[in-house]
Amino acid sequence: MKVINVPSTPYSGQKPGTSGLRKKVTVFRQARYLENFVQAIFDTLSGQQGQTLVLGGDGRYYNDVAIQTILRMAAAAGFGRVLVGRDGILSTPAASAVIRKWQAFGGIILSASHNEGGPNGDFGIKYNLGNGGPANEAFTDAVYRRTQEISVYHTVESPDIDLAHIGEAAIGEMTVSIIDPVADYAELLESLFDFERIAGLLARPDFRMRFDAMHAVTGPYAHAILEGRLGALAGTVVNGTPLPDFGGGHPDPNPVWAAELVNALADSGSGLSFGAASDGDGDRNMIVGRNFVVSPSDSLAVLAANHALVPAYAGGLAGVARSMPTSCAVDRVAKELGIACYETPTGWKYFGSLLDAGMATLCGEESAGTGSNHVREKDGLWAVLYWLNILAVRDMPADVIVREHWQRFGRNVYSRHDYEGIETARADRLMDELRARLPELPGSRCNGLPIAAADDFSYTDPVDGSRSERQGVRILLEDGSRVVFRLSGTGTEGATLRVYLERYVADPSLHEVPTQEALAPLVALADRVAQITSITGRKGPDVIS
Repeated sequence: MKVINVPSTPYSGQKPGTSGLRKKVTVFRQARYLENFVQAIFDTLSGQQGQTLVLGGDGRYYNDVAIQTILRMAAAAGFGRVLVGRDGILSTPAASAVIRKWQAFGGIILSASHNEGGPNGDFGIKYNLGNGGPANEAFTDAVYRRTQEISVYHTVESPDIDLAHIGEAAIGEMTVSIIDPVADYAELLESLFDFERIAGLLARPDFRMRFDAMHAVTGPYAHAILEGRLGALAGTVVNGTPLPDFGGGHPDPNPVWAAELVNALADSGSGLSFGAASDGDGDRNMIVGRNFVVSPSDSLAVLAANHALVPAYAGGLAGVARSMPTSCAVDRVAKELGIACYETPTGWKYFGSLLDAGMATLCGEESAGTGSNHVREKDGLWAVLYWLNILAVRDMPADVIVREHWQRFGRNVYSRHDYEGIETARADRLMDELRARLPELPGSRCNGLPIAAADDFSYTDPVDGSRSERQGVRILLEDGSRVVFRLSGTGTEGATLRVYLERYVADPSLHEVPTQEALAPLVALADRVAQITSITGRKGPDVIS
């Protein structure tokens, strides 16, 4: 096998965000752009010679081309074997499961998660470590530094590998194994949940569910597990064929982009009892009851409170962890259980060290991501099965379970307002000016609301001691309400300002007040404190979830 050394020059802006490098497809299709970033990953690694790499993605546009390029470069880098999902398909949690089961050296996941696909859509790539989780900041920072000095990438000559059929092929001395993308993951999930009891629930004539795969990666997994192993009626899974452009939709499981599912559960004539959806790469989820959307923050708290009903977690939880912008609902559960609750920056990589150290069992982010120590990624279908396991045991609707949870713990009324595609300079100015005002906010009143504290969240990892600064501005009110501001690291154009609003309501008589009505005073405070309207020119958010 002859390694070909191809001269190259750096591209600016190849700095990974919250979960890898995400840009428009048109950017990735530039000559040497993908190759530069992949070579920077391989140059940052050490000890990969003869080792196993896992490779796959969410099936979005350009995945197939990128996989062939990466296979040739992996051979040049000295990998001994690459495990590739059939048709290039591997959901993000499934990739983590495969890495862990086969003790792979690491993995490359091709996805822009919940972002749109197609020739004019988004593309993404990230590296996962041998524990199955996203690479830490030390690694991604090293990759970025390498992208800025790269002068050559290495590849080999080889025909394209047939990805459509399970089997083995070779590129020089490297073996390429095309694997069933579902099998290892389904086996893992079956070991966690009471499949017999869930199957009994799905067989009941008075229980019907719908799972919307949003023409994204979880379609094959949901067909195989829900309709196959668990016996759900054919047609339970909708939009179940992965498409390169996600059928022209936006594969983000929230009430805006999955409105069809929400409307179906709100229609008494649909006969549906329970609904769920997942995103582009299968790591996010949305849970919907009858005319009731479960917020991701409430979902995490309910999963923790009902852990004893699920076989894999019945022995108890070591601890729970949530991202800082996620509501404090799970904190109240942890306090009652007498276990630790960790508050981390946004990004699943921050949960990895806690999970590896056995300090946490369940983790969650407000952006529809929940998971556990079974893999090192958030896991959409896992969350759906966890909910089905709870429903099967408790024999009551999802909305009743959440409302009973509020009665027991109080309600953390919560919402996220997204201002998308803001000019980067304006977004940076907004955050810089907000940070500059932090010292003057504690002890002041804004719109009549007393501010107790204000800070820029920082985090010291309790396991490895690493520190992360400037992770989001927090405004904390005297009554326990919070407003959090951060710029998202998952977009590909401009900047997305996320404003997180939270108010704790103990009084059960106020639990049914509509979310946006209950949070209206905080919305006004957020606009005034951060000068959102005056700086961005926006009169309101693009997405409310």
